[in-house]
Amino acid sequence: MQKRVKVKPNSQQQKIEELEDGSLTVHLKSPPVDGKANEELIKILAKKFDVAKSSIRIKSGTTSRQKVIEIDGI
Repeated sequence: MQKRVKVKPNSQQQKIEELEDGSLTVHLKSPPVDGKANEELIKILAKKFDVAKSSIRIKSGTTSRQKVIEIDGI
């Protein structure tokens, strides 16, 4: 399964908002430095979809706020 994700790093709290078109907006506490925000994104999505972190890959947009995430096992 693929999901479009918009990431907002340096937020006050972690949360996931699901939009009407099926895409997600994810608020992360981590800064976008040294891949920390991407690590936090994978961790929070693994928890939401109840899959292993290794089942989630950033297919495109590793350095962008707009990402395409691929989730195996759903």
